[in-house]
Amino acid sequence: MKFISKYLTVTTLIVLVSCSGTKQEEASEDEATNSEEMGMEKAEEVKPVAMAAISSASGSTLSGEAKFTDNGDGTVTFELSVSGAAPGTHAIHLHVNGDCSAPDATSAGGHWNPADVDHGKRGETQMFHAGDIDNIVVGEDSTGSLSMSVKGWSVGGADSTNVIGKAIIIHASADDFTSQPSGAAGARVGCGVVTEKM
Repeated sequence: MKFISKYLTVTTLIVLVSCSGTKQEEASEDEATNSEEMGMEKAEEVKPVAMAAISSASGSTLSGEAKFTDNGDGTVTFELSVSGAAPGTHAIHLHVNGDCSAPDATSAGGHWNPADVDHGKRGETQMFHAGDIDNIVVGEDSTGSLSMSVKGWSVGGADSTNVIGKAIIIHASADDFTSQPSGAAGARVGCGVVTEKM
């Protein structure tokens, strides 16, 4: 009986240790999974972002905000919202100088065009400026928004792709995507300098 009792005690201990080991392994696996999920969340959180606060130019009442989120795959998600703008269609470009000091925003210089090619429509014509974006439609309530994924931009990358330090310009008229060098888009009615969000 003593032998059986000792045998049962040893067997019970082995089972308890085995269960304990399994629980520890499961806990370790859970911790590893949680760490991976937290790591993925942190990776998503640290996407480089740049912003531009857009102010009026050329006597307009326009204001707005642009956000640039680097997706890490050679694309940037571009989000724009404007208010106080004249209803209708307005061209949007990135200009080479991050300088909105002139009343008519001419201090921003010409289109950002590091490849020195003709102006065109992004995604449709063979050639277009790095700073060519699109048109935004402003409603009767004087507000408008635009969201798109832009290939070939970065936030803080190579000079030929980096949007930081450029100026976003809203024009009085639509871009015809044909006229050189800027699509006959008219006066500059809004300007904002693109800066990295810290």
